Amino acid sequence: MAERELLLSGIGGQGVQLAAQVVARAAVLEGREVSLFGSYGGMMRGGNTHATVVVGDGPIVAPPTVSAAWGAVVMHHDYWDFVRDRLRADSLLLVNSTVFVGDLDGPGVVVEVPATDLAFGLGSAMTASMVMVGALVALTGLVGLDAAAEAVARSLPPYRTEHGALNREALRVGAGAVEAGAHPAWSGVTA
Repeated sequence: MAERELLLSGIGGQGVQLAAQVVARAAVLEGREVSLFGSYGGMMRGGNTHATVVVGDGPIVAPPTVSAAWGAVVMHHDYWDFVRDRLRADSLLLVNSTVFVGDLDGPGVVVEVPATDLAFGLGSAMTASMVMVGALVALTGLVGLDAAAEAVARSLPPYRTEHGALNREALRVGAGAVEAGAHPAWSGVTA
């Protein structure tokens, strides 16, 4: 792997920024280079929220915002155009099918994950973003599931540490919701 660019998008309150931090910290825990850039609108809940994570085996060359991405995680249909316009023809797109409404008229391979439904099954809709990270990890190997679980503990703010175990379980549920390694063309593991 040279570099893998990952876009994450959703609405405020869905955990997009936490998901980006977990992926980035997991890569760092595995000794990889990482660039993370997060942005969000002026509203705490319901506004746009996006993040770009670039993971590489060596120094990162990509700028903090990328014009073309290897993969994406889309939590909600609002602001989906941010992602669609940056996906390469051979990209991998994970979509939270519980809440996404509309056409997925972008390029690449689409994998639908009912993340919010699975999160409700765990007792908290707030874990949907971790379900998506678990699915991403299982499909691609971009980072290891154990590293992602450790990254959860390091990414939660002090006032949310009681949610650590639930978020780690959400990672495992997400990983179990997809066929592990089903998309080796997007594998993050160095061959």
